Amino acid sequence: MPVEARNVLVTGGAGYIGSHACRALAQAGYLPIVYDNLVNGHRAAVRWGPLEHGDVTDRSRLDDVLRTYKPSAIIHFAGFAYVGESVLDPGKYYRNNVIGTLTLLEAARDNHIPRFVFSSSCAIYGIPDNLPVAVGNSVKPISPYGASKAHSERIIADFGAAHGLHWTALRYFNAAVAEPDGSNGERHIPETRIIPLAIDAALGFAEDLTVYGDTYDTPDGTCVRDYVHVCDLANAHVAALRYLDNGAPSRAFNLGSGEGSSVLDVIRTVESVTGRAVPRVIADQRPGDPPILLAETEESSRVLDWRPQLSSLEQIVETDCAWRRNLPRDSLPRAVAVRSASE
Repeated sequence: MPVEARNVLVTGGAGYIGSHACRALAQAGYLPIVYDNLVNGHRAAVRWGPLEHGDVTDRSRLDDVLRTYKPSAIIHFAGFAYVGESVLDPGKYYRNNVIGTLTLLEAARDNHIPRFVFSSSCAIYGIPDNLPVAVGNSVKPISPYGASKAHSERIIADFGAAHGLHWTALRYFNAAVAEPDGSNGERHIPETRIIPLAIDAALGFAEDLTVYGDTYDTPDGTCVRDYVHVCDLANAHVAALRYLDNGAPSRAFNLGSGEGSSVLDVIRTVESVTGRAVPRVIADQRPGDPPILLAETEESSRVLDWRPQLSSLEQIVETDCAWRRNLPRDSLPRAVAVRSASE
C-alpha cells in the first residue's frame, strides 16, 4: 500500500502532550491525523488536522482509518497515565496500554506503516541504580503503569526485529506547562501534577498542596524531579520522526531538561511568580517514590539534535500560571485537591 509521506497518525492526539505534538508536526509540514476515543482528550484541542474517533483496541476501526489516510508513520500517545490508579486497577492499564499498543502494532504491520514513535516514560526505570538516569539503566518498573510502558517497549522492539518496523521510544521525565501563547495547556481531571496543583493552591482554586514526605535524602528533604516543557517534548517527537525518516537505527531516548528541582523549589518558584503563598501540608512518604529522578540527556541532544528551549523551572511556572489564571474554574473542581506532589 503506498503511503502519504506527510500524513502521520497520532493516537491520543486530543490529549495533553499529543495535541502539542500535533501543532509541532503541522508547523514542520506534516498532517497529523488524530485518532482518539476522547475519554481523556478534548475535541477542541484538535486543530491541525482531522479527528477520527476510535479506540486503540478496536482493530477494525484502526484498519479503516489507516486505509483511508495511508500514513507514513504513527506516533502513539494513547494510554492511561495515573500511577496511583494503575496500582488500584492494573487490568485497566495492561488492557489499554499493552493490548492497545499490540493491536496498533499489528494494524501498522498489516497496513505497511514503516515508522513508529512511542510515548514512553521514565517510570520504566523504577528506583534508578544511577543518577542521572541513562537509557542504559536497568528497566525495573515498580508500578503497573511503568510496567505497561516497559512491556510495550519490548513488544515494539520485537515487531522491529520480526517485521522491519523502524521505531523510537521516547522516555519522558516530568512533562509540564502550556503553550507560551496560552492556546493550549494542562487540563486533567483529576489533576495530579505538582506545578498546576501548586499554582491552583496559591491562587485559591484548590485545597492545600499535599507534600508527600520532607525527609528524603535530598538537599531539602523533598523529592527532586526533572521537569521538561511540553513544547520541548512536542518538538522532540518531530525530531524523532525525522530521525527515522533518515533511516537511522531504532532505539530509545530520554527526554528531560537534565536539571533537578525539588518539591520545595517548585513551591518557592510558584510563590515568586504569583506573589502569593502556597498553602501546604506535609504527609507521609509514598512507598516506592524515588528521592531523585534526573535524566541524562546527552544522547538525545547529540543524536536527535534536540535541546530543551523552554524548560527552566521559572519559564515553566510562568507559562502555566498564565494558562491556569484563564481556565474556566468549573473545569477544575476544588475536590480535585492533590493526589501527588512529586509527579
